[in-house]
Amino acid sequence: MRIGELAAQAGTSTRTLRYYESRGLLPARRNGNGYRAYDEADLRLLRQIRTLQDFGFDLEQTRPFVECLQAGHPEGDSCPASLDVYRSRLAELDACLARLAEVRDRVAAQLARAELRAGADHPGGPEPHCELSTAPARHEES
Repeated sequence: MRIGELAAQAGTSTRTLRYYESRGLLPARRNGNGYRAYDEADLRLLRQIRTLQDFGFDLEQTRPFVECLQAGHPEGDSCPASLDVYRSRLAELDACLARLAEVRDRVAAQLARAELRAGADHPGGPEPHCELSTAPARHEES
């Protein structure tokens, strides 16, 4: 298939395919008339890249998965290098989640302190505020 057909089937642009080709992730095969030529294996490579990018992997992190498929493995994540990338990404995600949990705990503690101060300033809780009560009164005529 030609580049436009591959792009359509993969749900991407021809520009993206050319970029992947320049990065060595997509083979640059040409047929007799000079047009780029692709097959189902290339479509599989693109789907692997897109799936990993949907998971938040950067383009370089997809390389071991692509190389695994190009080596003839049925799945891009059946090679040791791919598994290493998975492990590394999980460690990054775990660290991010830990940081988020820490920030969440700090915000919750700050909220609790603020609520205590607000309660001390206003026994029984803060004054209720109604947006409608600050609007000028309208008089309806019958």
